[in-house]
This record gives sequence, structure tokens and C-alpha cells, in this order.
Amino acid sequence: MSRFAPIVVVERLRVVRARLEESSLDAVLVGSLTNICYLTGFTGSAGIAVVTRSGGVLCVDGRYGQQAREQLDRAQCDLEIHVAKTSGEMNEFVARIVSSQTKVAYDANEFTLAQFESLGGKSAQMCRVDGFIGAVREVKDTSEIERIGFAARCADEALQIVPELIGRDSLITERDVRDELEYLMRKAGADGPSYDTIVASGENAALPHHRPGSRVIREGDAVVIDVGALVEGYHSDMTRTFLVGTCSDQLHQMYESVREVQQHAVEMVRPGVRCGDIDSWCRDEFARRGVADLVAHSTGHGVGLLIHESPWLRAGVEDHLKIGQVVTVEPGLYRVGVGGVRIEDLLVVTQTGHTVLTHSPKESPCLPSLPTT
Repeated sequence: MSRFAPIVVVERLRVVRARLEESSLDAVLVGSLTNICYLTGFTGSAGIAVVTRSGGVLCVDGRYGQQAREQLDRAQCDLEIHVAKTSGEMNEFVARIVSSQTKVAYDANEFTLAQFESLGGKSAQMCRVDGFIGAVREVKDTSEIERIGFAARCADEALQIVPELIGRDSLITERDVRDELEYLMRKAGADGPSYDTIVASGENAALPHHRPGSRVIREGDAVVIDVGALVEGYHSDMTRTFLVGTCSDQLHQMYESVREVQQHAVEMVRPGVRCGDIDSWCRDEFARRGVADLVAHSTGHGVGLLIHESPWLRAGVEDHLKIGQVVTVEPGLYRVGVGGVRIEDLLVVTQTGHTVLTHSPKESPCLPSLPTT
């Protein structure tokens, strides 16, 4: 039994059908399991859906017939269910459904060429519309925000252990910290980590997506910890950077620059703001401070059923933020041979601005010197 209100997909299907009508399309072919889950509540590992203006079908194989019935009923999904004996039969059935329509949208990112050729039907006009469902998924409903918010709290709760963990053990490794964080997130109620937890210390902190290894955390290190929890398919995302003991002036300056830029970028998040403008402001500010060459990635991205999804907070993106979107704000600076600093919060765009979902401290990153052995 879920601790949250049930996810109901009626409104999601209504929005998709309204988009079909507005675009003079009769149906959309859906191959992404993420999009199928969003539209139906089905969480199996194989399935294809066709959503029409007035109905549609979810086709699954024999492993998932009962699961599909239960999950679609729970989500109040009005799609019919067809159970196929083989993948070939599934493709043939879907192709017949597609052929019964006139103009069918599809997202080329959801299919291999072979799949598309077998599913495309013989008489329908296939219209490539990438992101057709993804654009609807951008705006989260209350049930989604509830799960994402709980996932963020699980990560916040786990991260509280870091000062004690590093402070009590002079031989603690990056892997040790990662393992403890992932255990504590599960203990707090998460299903698991949202992605491969990043713990990057010392020179490794200059690698934005470093994989935790056997390096022992040492005095003078910057330790970048990027951690998120997974709750009923929904992700959270957060990064904090800790400075251990007596660190160089260079690291302190990097930290203050990132903290100040990140805080201003957070304050920019509100409805109607162009996504690219947030990233451009961060880059311009870092350039003004003389550290533009230390920027290695864009400022943020959407979070939901995927850890990286639209909208994208990167230069040149013309989309504007909308109420209900969940985004990260995560500027960073990385200097090879020295280390790096990244601070990341997860926010919901609201009518009046935003709500921050991640609450771990970021004003006082310094940890005491490590114990001597």
C-alpha cells in the first residue's frame, strides 16, 4: 500500500488527446516505457501503447496481463488492454491499430528503425513529433510533486550523516560514504538511489560525474556529493560540497563563487522566465569573476520519472518555465588537479515563484579537521 495519494491519469490522457486534436492528429504511438507509465500507470518492462482522440490500447505480453489490468484500473486509465503471446504478435496487433488511423504521431527517440518499420502500419500517415508526450510530462501534478518531495527529504535525511561520518574516520573512502548514503535513503523510505551516487574527493572533485572509488578522504579536500532518492518511479536530485579541515584559499574562493551564483540563479526561477536566460546569467557572472574556464556543464534540467528530462536550463533554450515544472539549479566550477565545487537544489515552479525541495545546509560547508591515526 502506497503512503501517497494514488496517481490518476485521466487528466494526463485528456491533455494528450487535446494536443492530438489541436495538431489535427488522430493518434500517438508510444514506445517509451516511461511515457507508457505516465499515461497508464503500467510499470512492466515491455509494452506498446496507442492513444487515440477517444480511446486507445495498451498491448503487453503474457507476463504482464494481470499486472496491467490492476495498474490501469488503479490509475483510472481508459485504455483497453491487449495481451499478446509473442513480441511478433504484439507488433502485428499494434500495426493493425495504427493502420486504422489516418494521421499518427510518433517520437523517433522511442523506437529503433526495425521497431518503427514493424509498427508503422501500411495505410496511416506517420508524423514525427519528438517530445509529444515529454512536453506534457514537464508539468507535474500534485501526486508527482508529493513523491518527488518525499524523495528529496530522504536524500536530505541521509546527507545529515556526512559530517559525522567523515569526522570520525580518518580512513573513510568515497565508496564508504556512497554506501552509507544509499543505505540511509532506503532506511528513510526510498526505494533506492535515484542514480549512481557521486562522491568525489580531492582531485576527483574536478570530475563532474566521478564514480566513487577507493580514494581515502583527506585533510584539505573538497568533497562533492551528488545524491538523490527514487520513490515510486520518481527521482530527486541534490548536490552539496564539503570542505574538509584546512583547505586552500582557492577552494574557498571557488565555493563562495558557486554559492553566490547558485543562490541568485535559484531566485530567478519563476513562471515565464526563459530557461536559457538562467544558464546565460550564470555563465556571464562566472566570466565576470574570471573563472569562466572552470565551467563544465549547464545550469539545470527537469526531474521527474527520469532524472534528466525537459525543461533544460542551458544557453540558447527558448522555452519558458511553467507552473508545476520541477527543475534543478546546479552551477559548478572545476579545476583539474585542485578539485571542484557544485551546489544543486531541486525546485518546483509555483504561481508566485518557486518552492525549494532540498534543504541540506549550504552556507557552512567546512568540516572539522580529520582525526589523526
